[in-house]
Amino acid sequence: MYRQYRDRAAFYVVYIQEAHASDLWQDEQNLRDGILIRNPFTFGERSRVADSCVRNLGIEIPALVDDIANSTEAAFTAWPDRLYVIDRQGRVAYKSAPGPYGFHPAEAEAALQQVF
Repeated sequence: MYRQYRDRAAFYVVYIQEAHASDLWQDEQNLRDGILIRNPFTFGERSRVADSCVRNLGIEIPALVDDIANSTEAAFTAWPDRLYVIDRQGRVAYKSAPGPYGFHPAEAEAALQQVF
């Protein structure tokens, strides 16, 4: 979708609080893969983790980082992850169920096409 519509819509990944921080809720798959990320306590720490995530996952979409108070996550109930389409007036036109199992790209694309 990003490649197809990036000339008509702004796309962003917003890095929110770490879903599987090693000091809070370590994921078994992360343990097997050697991914051990402590919960960041400063914006600088969170930014470094977000940068590592973007690089290691090869994310092409521009990334933003939520503040350390988790304002974006709180406003959008984005944890652990969600897909959103925001219309030109700043209203939520589409909100997915929690991902990754709640992601239905065809639904998000249909909502995106309606806001053009």
